[in-house]
Amino acid sequence: MTPERTRLAASLRELRARTGLSMAALATKTAFSKSSWERYLNGKSLPPRQAVQDLCRLAGEPDGRCLALWELAESQWSGRGKETPTAPPTTTPSPTATATPARTATPAATGAATGASSAAAPAPTPPPTPRLAGHRSVVAVAVLASVCAVAVGAVAVAAALLPAGADGASRTSAEAPPHQDASPSAPRCRGAACEGRNPMGMRCAGSPVTLATRHTAGGAWLEVRYSKECGTSWARMWGTRVGDRLEVTADGRVHGAEIRTAADADAFVYTPMTVTTPGTTVRTCFRPAGDGGRECVTSVPR
Repeated sequence: MTPERTRLAASLRELRARTGLSMAALATKTAFSKSSWERYLNGKSLPPRQAVQDLCRLAGEPDGRCLALWELAESQWSGRGKETPTAPPTTTPSPTATATPARTATPAATGAATGASSAAAPAPTPPPTPRLAGHRSVVAVAVLASVCAVAVGAVAVAAALLPAGADGASRTSAEAPPHQDASPSAPRCRGAACEGRNPMGMRCAGSPVTLATRHTAGGAWLEVRYSKECGTSWARMWGTRVGDRLEVTADGRVHGAEIRTAADADAFVYTPMTVTTPGTTVRTCFRPAGDGGRECVTSVPR
């Protein structure tokens, strides 16, 4: 198995663990069978692009990074990463042969022939570029373009589909502040400008650090996340029921999200962000619907 396939399979296994879904559950939520997922996650076969996108969706992760790994693995598997065969290079004459061409007919013509041959002889053929380095440079350009396009599309779709008020932040929070970075994948807010805003809409959820993960007694999952670029923390929950609630508290500021509909229960629901810096204590509490007890975790960004 190639290094590219190994890295892709490892990333997919990490995402699958994050979803908390079994192989059988993955099969029911996607168009791919249990045996297919076993092969994909073990690196025994290359998954289709759609399988990678489906797993990222179920894990609530932007699919740019995994698709970049998939592009590399697919190019190796399909043979596009192999060097195109070329004709054998012309043997470069030795310095002695160049000075005295073998086709010189007579000693009298040696001087003239030598001068003409030196002027007309082609430059020595340069050594071919190593296949691996050349391929990676080409793939790197293609991957960079793919990641940029996918990241922009994923953020736009997530911001459009997130129901207003589902996580305590209105759709207007997706509007960029005046000091927005020109880069299409850069966060759209930083520090205090992010307070109470949606982490997906503000592009702070592109590459966050997971501070804590908890599987609650009722079967729901919660995760606490931190973005160094945005200087914020937030939480998300999945596998929930209508009425479940999640709250994040930092420096006295509290932000919450509630599962209000069946559609919410089938998706990832995020709390709004709160400003945090390394060393800030973040307390996250899950309150299940009904009479279940509250479950809390405490984490600190580094």
